Amino acid sequence: MLEVILLGTLAALAANVPFVSGRLFGVLRVANKHFGWQLLEWAAYYFAIGGAAWLLESRLATPHSQNWQFFVTTLALFAVLSWPGFVWRFFWRKPGL
Repeated sequence: MLEVILLGTLAALAANVPFVSGRLFGVLRVANKHFGWQLLEWAAYYFAIGGAAWLLESRLATPHSQNWQFFVTTLALFAVLSWPGFVWRFFWRKPGL
């Protein structure tokens, strides 16, 4: 149970990092990180969290095979989790910051 809570918290944080941080993947400083870089970083975090979830499931039992509906649902959930960072970046922040 603790692993699921930890994974959910990690997913919520990872979904917001591309919009909150001015650095690419938290490491590389980018002068003007535009939406394309943020979207690429957001997708990379989605796959990283999915990989971590798969590894966690494989430690407990044999992983279930998933259809496209599962991936669409988790992608939509990841998008909902990223809403606070997106709003902060594009609606609350003043331009040029």
